[in-house]
Amino acid sequence: MTFDFTDKVVLITGAGAGLGNACALAFADAGAKLVITDICQQSLDRAVVDLASRGAEVLGLINDASDCADVSAMLDSIIERYGRLDIAVNNAGTATPLQEFHEVGEAEFDRVMGVNLKGVWLCMQAEIRQMLKQGGGCIVNMASATSRNTYPNASPYVTSKFAVAGLTRTVAVEYADRDIRINAICPGNVATPLVVSLVEDLSVLATKHAIKRLGTPEEVANGVMFLASDLSSFSTGSLLEVDGGWNAI
Repeated sequence: MTFDFTDKVVLITGAGAGLGNACALAFADAGAKLVITDICQQSLDRAVVDLASRGAEVLGLINDASDCADVSAMLDSIIERYGRLDIAVNNAGTATPLQEFHEVGEAEFDRVMGVNLKGVWLCMQAEIRQMLKQGGGCIVNMASATSRNTYPNASPYVTSKFAVAGLTRTVAVEYADRDIRINAICPGNVATPLVVSLVEDLSVLATKHAIKRLGTPEEVANGVMFLASDLSSFSTGSLLEVDGGWNAI
C-alpha cells in the first residue's frame, strides 16, 4: 500500500529518534511537509539533515511538550511557516527504569505524567484550536499496548498510557462532528533507543507478543499513517493495536 500525503502539513513530536523518527521518514517519503520536534538538539538536527537529504521539506523545532509556552510557540511557528496544520502525531514520551511501585519517586512519576499525558493534552489543545479555525484536521496519539494491559514495575508509564487512551476517546467524541478525527496507535514492544536504555533483556519483551518477536518502528509508522489517511475516514476515537497479538493473548 502506498500512502500519499503530498503537501499535507504534518507535525510529529518527539521525532528525533525511535517511533517518531520512523513516522517522520514515512511521511516524508509520502510527500508531506514536515514539522518535527524534539527536546534534544543533537537528535533534532540529525533528523532534519536525514529528512532533508531525502528531499523532504522539514522544519525542526526544539520543544518540551510538557511546557505550555513551548507548545504555544511551536504552533505559532507552524502557522507562520505553513498557515495550517493538517495532521498531528503526538508521539513525545518518556519512561522510568523498571521498579516496584513503592519505590517510584514523586519526581519520576511527575516527569512521566508530564510528558506522556500533560504533553498530549497541551498539544491536542493547541492543535484543535488551529484545526477548528481551518475547518478540520487529524490527530494521532501515541498510546501503547499497555493502554489496555499491564506491565509490572512500570506503573508510571502504564498509568500515563491508560490516560492517553481515555483522553483520545473522550476528545474524539467532542469534535467528531467538526471534521476533526482523533485516534491513537497502541504499539507493542519495539527496540527503540528508549526501550533499549531501560530493558536489559529484549528477548523477554518478545515473549509478550503472540507473534513472539519485537515489532519494528516501520510497522508502527504504517499504522500511524493509516489513521492519518483518508483510508480511515470513518474512524475516530479508536485505539489501533499494532502489538503482535499482545492484547489478544
